[in-house]
Amino acid sequence: MINEVTDGLLSSASGQVGDVSANEADAPLPPSLASRREQMFPKLTPAEINRLRRFGTVHTWQPGEILFDPSMRGAGMFVLLSGRILTTRKNGLGIEIPIVESGPGNFAGEVGQLSGRPPLAYGRALEVVEALVIDPPSLRAVVVAEAELGERIMRALILRRMGLIETGGGGPLLIGAPGSAGMVRLQGFLSRNGHPHLVLDPALDSVAEEVVKLHQPRSNELPLVVCPDGTVLKDPTERELARYLGLYVDLSPDRVYDVAIVGAGPAGLACAVYAASEGLSVLVLDTHAFGGQAGASARIENYLGFPTGISGQALAGRAYVQALKFGAEMVVPVEVMSLDCSRFPRALQLDCGGQVLAKTVVIATGAKYRRPGIPELEKYEGRGVYYWASPIEAALCGQEEVVLVGGGNAAGQAIVFLASHAAHVHHLIRGSDLAKSMSKYLIDRIGLLANVTLYTESEIVAIEGCDEGVSGVQWHNRKDGSKQTKSIRRIFLFVGADPNTDWLENCGVNVNDKGFVCTGIDLSPVDDARSTHLKNEHHPLSLETSVPGVFAIGDARASSTKRVAAAVGEGAAVVAQVHNWLASHETVPAQATEHDKSLGRLN
Repeated sequence: MINEVTDGLLSSASGQVGDVSANEADAPLPPSLASRREQMFPKLTPAEINRLRRFGTVHTWQPGEILFDPSMRGAGMFVLLSGRILTTRKNGLGIEIPIVESGPGNFAGEVGQLSGRPPLAYGRALEVVEALVIDPPSLRAVVVAEAELGERIMRALILRRMGLIETGGGGPLLIGAPGSAGMVRLQGFLSRNGHPHLVLDPALDSVAEEVVKLHQPRSNELPLVVCPDGTVLKDPTERELARYLGLYVDLSPDRVYDVAIVGAGPAGLACAVYAASEGLSVLVLDTHAFGGQAGASARIENYLGFPTGISGQALAGRAYVQALKFGAEMVVPVEVMSLDCSRFPRALQLDCGGQVLAKTVVIATGAKYRRPGIPELEKYEGRGVYYWASPIEAALCGQEEVVLVGGGNAAGQAIVFLASHAAHVHHLIRGSDLAKSMSKYLIDRIGLLANVTLYTESEIVAIEGCDEGVSGVQWHNRKDGSKQTKSIRRIFLFVGADPNTDWLENCGVNVNDKGFVCTGIDLSPVDDARSTHLKNEHHPLSLETSVPGVFAIGDARASSTKRVAAAVGEGAAVVAQVHNWLASHETVPAQATEHDKSLGRLN
């Protein structure tokens, strides 16, 4: 993902970079980065360092002292004034590997330091070291205030994360059978959140085999995860893993944000970028990873400005880094269980038992994958049944026949992607043709693929398999009743989605009969009549829900156009409405009146 993200972020970058030569202690770079060493490790001029002094403080370390390591909260960026440091990474087996030796004019840090996440590397003083330490808030100020210099710094920080991802540096070891449900789940979580990791198969790797023998996990305790500090986790949840890796951030129950965005898909990320860039305090919460369903798209080819297409992960990755750059706080994974609109500020109850407070709330939770009525479907989820087609799943399809169900654009993009990996793609749709639900450019492209067969008016009626996974699929034609059975191990389901709005129950936010959030003109006359009884005769704005100060954007909104570009547009547009609401409610009382509580609304 970061490869694609970086290519886009850096394609227009310019500026002079100081000469850098590889030190003997420097690790060789991955082939994709070998030509970018100077961009990864630029040397700042004395004049540039002087410009940075106002953003940081000077500290001194003695030989052998640690400047930073993964057990510390991220201190930010270290600009070396004198002396030399060695930056290394460790894998879960405790093996220390050099990354780079740095001297005066160089700086240490990577993109995670924009948010103060724990470092993914170790920095040790080789001699007496004096360095300018620029903490995360000041680092974000640097990349905004110092346009050309900030661009070079951002480029280096992103490329360094890219290098760590390609080598697995600073990340955990995942040990288990490739393609197993647990392995795919954790690989997907780390990959979509841009965190480095390595995958080892104990059947092929002797070190992994020894780790399994040492810890003797039961079958339901695989995969094993060996964290960089040596801690071994047995089939952890995403949150357990995130906590050990420092990805999960504990939230203060007392801080009040200007805006809390629930959902980090394209709409939520766009809202975060624009709101944070305009000075609002922004919190973004998501249950799994930034990017939402769009983040799982193999390639989006009709998004403005990308004539050759862009993957959903790359697009989401760019937005994620932009949001961090402007100071938005991102917390993954965390689930919002409910929203309390009877008080001000609004309270969001989290699945971890805590809560966060915000003056305004933006609902951007999108939709959840729809499950067709196939017997025992849930038994095979993650074990041969998938709801997206990322490189992780595609790698499991090498020279196999697969089944894909669905007739929308997401299905079309997945077919094109999977066709380059699988021996054959059997494409099932319930309708009589694709024209009603898929863009013409995708229909034309699929029609030219020799290893794709379309089955119209067809649906899966049975899945065969065992605990290890799917072994066969049976489908029938609804028109003529004919049936086909294939020995197939991978099924991809793209049969639409339902709004992810269950958490809004009983909070006063109106949804339609299908569960999508009503905003603006979608609200019934009764809702609008209620608003006229409130102080200032408040009428809902176009993206505002039935509860003042609570907005909805993207796929979760009733009248939205279900397209990535439309979601991004709504994410940008809602910020103006949030500003409008905040400006007109600067003196909102700390508690709602009893009358407002009964309506689920505020003055």
